[in-house]
Amino acid sequence: MGKVKTRVLGDEDVEKKQKEEQKKRSAEKKMAKKTDEKVKGSKGGERMKQVEASDESAAKLAKAQEILDQKTEGKKEGKKSKAKKKKQPGRGKKYQKSRKMVDDKKLYSIKEAVVLLKKLKYAKFDESVELHINVDEEGLKGEVELPHSTGKTTRVKIVDDKVLDEISNGKLEFDVLITHPQYMPKLARFAKVLGPKGLMPNPKAGTISPKPEEAAKKFAKGTLRWKTEAKAPLIHQMIGKISHEDKAIAENTSAFVASVGKSHIQSVFIKTTMSPSIKLTI
Repeated sequence: MGKVKTRVLGDEDVEKKQKEEQKKRSAEKKMAKKTDEKVKGSKGGERMKQVEASDESAAKLAKAQEILDQKTEGKKEGKKSKAKKKKQPGRGKKYQKSRKMVDDKKLYSIKEAVVLLKKLKYAKFDESVELHINVDEEGLKGEVELPHSTGKTTRVKIVDDKVLDEISNGKLEFDVLITHPQYMPKLARFAKVLGPKGLMPNPKAGTISPKPEEAAKKFAKGTLRWKTEAKAPLIHQMIGKISHEDKAIAENTSAFVASVGKSHIQSVFIKTTMSPSIKLTI
């Protein structure tokens, strides 16, 4: 037998109050039923019970979370401190010693700079002498035949059937490739191989010539082709070795600067592979 519910009849106020309480209880039951359906588990239809944490339990949970946050923060700070301790690789003592010998505020003549470069040398190998030039525009290019060797051997080949076979077999044993115009149709099929390496002959570079033997002699002497970087008005060029005589380095420097043109040059620096740079007067 179900639970007996009593209601006072005749008293309108009491009766109204009882109806409101009944509606309230009915609404609470519906809400509880909906909540119970939402928290059902996926395994075997198990129900997940919502447990209202007491003030004491909530305090413990908050304390535990605080401790966990402190540990996490401590680990992050530890990693940051370790990262700070790692020093960025810097210049060695020999470089720093050489650096002190160069006056940054001074503009050196070519002769003075070459003499100073010899004093700055500390590497055991024969370093290259390099020019680094800031110019006024991108896209500048040209060629120059230096009065003295740069110390780098330029391998020059003239296209013939034998050279075509070598290219076909992947042998690119040359730095400059010279061709007669009649061989260009046969070279076209190797454009994807030669082009990206800067070895594809073209008339602007002087590597396509009706007299390939004469062109080959010109490049074998050490004719340099120079140009600015692809997206910056900068020129970088090796012009000799530190073991060369002072006069040879100085004359190569003057010839290259003249080839670029003083009107285009904003600043020029000379250095060896390992040394600090020296700013030259133009």
